[in-house]
Amino acid sequence: MKRVFLLGMVSFIVTVAHAQKKLIPVTTSALTGIGLPNGSKQDSRILSVAAAATLLEMESDKDNTKLQNTEVLVLPPASLNKFNKDSLVKRLAVGNWKIIATESVHYLWAQKDKRFVIAYFSTNSKQTDLYLAEAVSTPSFAMENNASDNSVATLPVVQPVTKSVDQPIQQQTKAEEAKKVQPEVIIPNGKFAFTTTNFDDGWVSTVQEDWVQVTKGNVKVLIHYPNKSADAYNSVLMDGLKNAWNILVASKYSSASNFEFKPITSWQSIEFAEADAVEKATGKSVHVVLFKMNYSNGSGKYLEFITPDKETYEQEFGAYHQTSYGWEKVENMAYYNKFAVSAGDLNGTWTTNFTGMTQYVNANTGADAGTNTHASSQSFTFSGDTYHWEIGVASGMVGNIKFQSAKSDGKFSMASNWQVKFSDIEGKPKTYDVYFSCIKGARMLWLSDTSYPGYTGFGKKE
Repeated sequence: MKRVFLLGMVSFIVTVAHAQKKLIPVTTSALTGIGLPNGSKQDSRILSVAAAATLLEMESDKDNTKLQNTEVLVLPPASLNKFNKDSLVKRLAVGNWKIIATESVHYLWAQKDKRFVIAYFSTNSKQTDLYLAEAVSTPSFAMENNASDNSVATLPVVQPVTKSVDQPIQQQTKAEEAKKVQPEVIIPNGKFAFTTTNFDDGWVSTVQEDWVQVTKGNVKVLIHYPNKSADAYNSVLMDGLKNAWNILVASKYSSASNFEFKPITSWQSIEFAEADAVEKATGKSVHVVLFKMNYSNGSGKYLEFITPDKETYEQEFGAYHQTSYGWEKVENMAYYNKFAVSAGDLNGTWTTNFTGMTQYVNANTGADAGTNTHASSQSFTFSGDTYHWEIGVASGMVGNIKFQSAKSDGKFSMASNWQVKFSDIEGKPKTYDVYFSCIKGARMLWLSDTSYPGYTGFGKKE
C-alpha cells in the first residue's frame, strides 16, 4: 500500500511538471534508438525528469541498481496511432533488445549487449507517457541468470474476464448508506460564478452535490466525485465493481433486473456493469451502465450512464466489447467535469506540491545507505487584480540536496472565462488556459501555459 501511495504522488508531480520548460518533437528514443509514432515529444523540463527518475528508481531498487540518463517521452494517445505496450515490445525486439518482463504491467527491462534500460509505459485518452532510464550497474536479476538466455521474452497477455451475474446485488438500506465513509474534502468559502457549462457539441454539465451531471437529449451521465469506499483498491476486480455499484448506484433505484457485471482485466483494467432499473425519483424505467477506466496514474473516475433503454446507450456510446481499447466515447465523458472561471473565483492561494523520500539500505548488511529526496511546490496567490507566483524544487541525496526556485509578482486579467493573462512569469508575460473541475464540496483549478500545453492542478489553501 505504501508503494501505491508513493506512485500516486509521483504521478501527480508529472502533471505539475508541465508548467516548466520545453517539449521537443522527436522521432526516435535517444536511449533505445527505437522509432516513435508521429507527434511524439521529449519532455526535458526539470520537474518532469525528476519525477520520472523517482518513479523509475522505485522499480529499479527491486533489482539493486541505480539509474542515469532519464528520458521522458510524451506520445499521442493510442487511439490515434494504435501504439500500445505491445507495440513498444515489438519495436524493441526489432532493435535487438531482449525484453525482460517485471511483476508490474507498467514496467519492463530491455537488455542489449551489456546495457540495461528500464521503461515505464502509461496511456490514457489524451496522451501516452513513456519514461526510460539506463542502469548504472547490472540489475540483480541479470546477475542471477548470468544473462544466459538470448531469446526475446514476450510479455504475458492477460485475457479479458467476462462474467454475468444472475442474481442482483442487494440494495443498500438507508442505515447502511449512512454508515458509508465519505471522502475528506475542503469546503471553500463563498460560491463560484459558474455552475453550468454549455458545450458546443450539445452536452450540458451541471454541478451537483455528489457528482457532475451531464445531459443531452434523453441521455444523462453522472461523473461521480472521488469516494473512499467506492474507490478503495480491491485485488479482485469483480468484487471491487460490485462494491462500487452498491455504493454509487443502487440507492437511486427501487428495483433492478438483467444485471451484467463484465469487468475487463488488462494493464489498465476496465470496470463495466449494466442493468435495467426503475428510478426512485421519477418512477421511470431506465437502463444504467457503470463504467470506470483504471488508469495507471490513478485518475480514473466512475461514470454512471442513464438512458431510456440499452439500445439508446449503445447508439450513443457503442456496444460492450471484450477488449481494453476502443472505449474513448465512454471514457471521454469524464472530461465534461469542466467549468469556467471568473476573476473573483481566484481570490486566495492556490497550490500544488509533491514530496517523496526513499530510504536506501544496504542489501547485505542492513546499514543505512543514504536517503534520496525529491520535492517541489508551486503556488499562485491572487488578490484583486494582482498575483504572487512561486515555485521551488529540491532533489538529491540528503546532505547534497540541490535547490532551484523562481517567483514573480504582477497583475493578471481574464482574457475570457477560459483564459488568464499574467504580466510576468519567469521574466515575461504569459497566457494560461484555465478551468475548474469539481470534487465534493470543493474545486480544483487547472492551468496550462499556452506556449507549452499541459494542465497543472491546484487546490485552494484555506
